[in-house]
Amino acid sequence: MLNQKPAFFAKNLSLIVIILIAFGCAAIQRPQGGPRDLTPPKLLKATPANMTRNFNAKEVNLEFDEFFKLTNTYQEITISPTSEKAPEYNVNKKTLQVKFKDSLQKNTTYVINFGKAIQDVNESNVLKNFTYVFSTGPHIDSLSMSGSVINSTTQEKEKEATVMIFPVSQDSAFFGKKKPTIFTTTDSSGNFSLNNLHDGAYRIYALKETSPNKIFDNDKELIAFSKKPIVLTKDTSNIRLSLFQQIPDKFRVEKKFGNDGVLSLIFNKRLTKPSVKVLYPPALNDQKIVELSKTNDTATVYMRNMDWDSISVAVLDNNKIIDTAYQRKQKKESFVRNLSFKYGLNRDNHLKPGSDLSITANLPITSYEQGLIVLKEDSATVQNFTISKDTSSTRTVYLKYRFRAGRKYQLTINESAFTDIYGDKNKLAGVNFEGDKQENYSQLTLKVTVPEPSKSYVVELLDDQKNVLKSDPVTANTSIVYKNYLTGKYRIRVVYDTNKNGHFDSGNVKQKEQPENIWLYDKELTLRPNWESEEPLAIPKEQVTL
Repeated sequence: MLNQKPAFFAKNLSLIVIILIAFGCAAIQRPQGGPRDLTPPKLLKATPANMTRNFNAKEVNLEFDEFFKLTNTYQEITISPTSEKAPEYNVNKKTLQVKFKDSLQKNTTYVINFGKAIQDVNESNVLKNFTYVFSTGPHIDSLSMSGSVINSTTQEKEKEATVMIFPVSQDSAFFGKKKPTIFTTTDSSGNFSLNNLHDGAYRIYALKETSPNKIFDNDKELIAFSKKPIVLTKDTSNIRLSLFQQIPDKFRVEKKFGNDGVLSLIFNKRLTKPSVKVLYPPALNDQKIVELSKTNDTATVYMRNMDWDSISVAVLDNNKIIDTAYQRKQKKESFVRNLSFKYGLNRDNHLKPGSDLSITANLPITSYEQGLIVLKEDSATVQNFTISKDTSSTRTVYLKYRFRAGRKYQLTINESAFTDIYGDKNKLAGVNFEGDKQENYSQLTLKVTVPEPSKSYVVELLDDQKNVLKSDPVTANTSIVYKNYLTGKYRIRVVYDTNKNGHFDSGNVKQKEQPENIWLYDKELTLRPNWESEEPLAIPKEQVTL
């Protein structure tokens, strides 16, 4: 028995070693982290070589430095000029084989544009705008076009915009929803270059798409074009294209019927003088409440009487019916309504000096009980406030009180204080806020000089988020005063108001109408606390859009 213990350890020693090695090996891991691969595949070799003349091969082999994949092959890859049968594209490890299925034209320069089709396998890094060029004759077309694409409203360069050209003789292809064969994509600075072009006359377009098919098929997409064709006899540069959202040719209304029984009408373009009429049942027309957006492109319809199974409404512009909308519902359909409120406060729940507190409900209000509304100033209840209805909105009231800077306020709207047009009453609500100090505000005076007094301009004040805070039409040298604006950074934008209607108007590519030009003042204005400043604004003469 005494000799069995050493024997036991000897017998199991090998097992213990194996277990330790196994656990040790399991603990060895591949180093984590490291820089992410941001490099797209790189072409190492092309057979036949790129820019080959007197090309007579049946296929092309492109060898890259890493494994890659093709995405949206027949959407992204184009060959110009096109042939009846598209080439066949095959990937074998690191090589792309292009097989021609149709005979090639004699003495012709061909450009295969791979768009964004070539991506590496691991990180999907895209090899953008890669082209393979060859000629079946002794000459390769070598003319080029280059320029930049900007957004017409922001005046900023647009990256990832598709720039395409069509020979003038084939310009109808653009409106026929056909994909271009000659195109490129703007770089991170909004610049583009189209190369290996034949001489001739071309139409040029730029497109910022919502769906990447290189076809202008959606009014929400941004489009740019040049009014005049580009006659290419030599390299052409400094082409400037301004993207805009087109004014739709045909008016359409989209409806949304919420579970609160509110009918929303969304227009696909701005109207001049919109209105809404209930066609059926006609008795409801006098009972409706309609609110129009400031931009005249949406309407919200509230019906006091919901005892109907279907309703038909007409959208009018300048008292002329331009579209209708129809909505069905169950006669005893129930709706869920919660009367809620928003308050006229600025950043960090501060109330602007010298202003009343606006209280805006989500539904039209018929009545309120001031006794159920409590206002406290620094924890002390105050009595000498009044409430009045907004004459321009059925959803807004104003709480009037001598609010003082630096004081803390608590507004409590007790249950049933407000009643909406459906008889619903609010639940307990309210807000804490503070009277803002005058020293947090500034005054800016713009001394505006116009280049041509016979023309109209719209001067817009933008905040640091590029929201329009104020818009002023001007036709002559003048001063614009911005009083009580929060300290911060602001920009100035000017619309060349061609049709003199007081706001920016977009264009239409089919009718060859460019959007109204915009000029962005290159200086950022800083409003300092409790400060009055003047800024000269010399509007430059409008540049002619080609």
